[in-house]
Amino acid sequence: MEDHEIRAALDRHWAASDADDFEAEHLIYREDAVLDCPQSGERIRGRHNIQASRAAQPNQKRFTVRRIIGAGALWVTEYILTYDGRPSYTVSIMEFVDGKVARETQYFGDPFEPGPSRAQWVERMP
Repeated sequence: MEDHEIRAALDRHWAASDADDFEAEHLIYREDAVLDCPQSGERIRGRHNIQASRAAQPNQKRFTVRRIIGAGALWVTEYILTYDGRPSYTVSIMEFVDGKVARETQYFGDPFEPGPSRAQWVERMP
């Protein structure tokens, strides 16, 4: 699969994620895909289990993609996942095999107040 085809599949995936279209959202995954969430220590095996676990979440979710970079079999998406109005800065690392996601690892970072020790060198981001 060409890079532009994978990029188009990722664009469809994130748009479907934002629209709560669980069926379209999970078309990108292989049947035997694995999703790892290191911060919670969870691993979910299989496309149907990944989809079911996401559909069961009671939160209102929004996805705002900041950037997607990658080539070949490895792609990274940086996005803001907003749960019930609260942002979580997220990175998804997807490994593709035969044009579908075989493994995804997600990292979540909640916002925090900056430390005063570096205030003179930084500017606040919007």
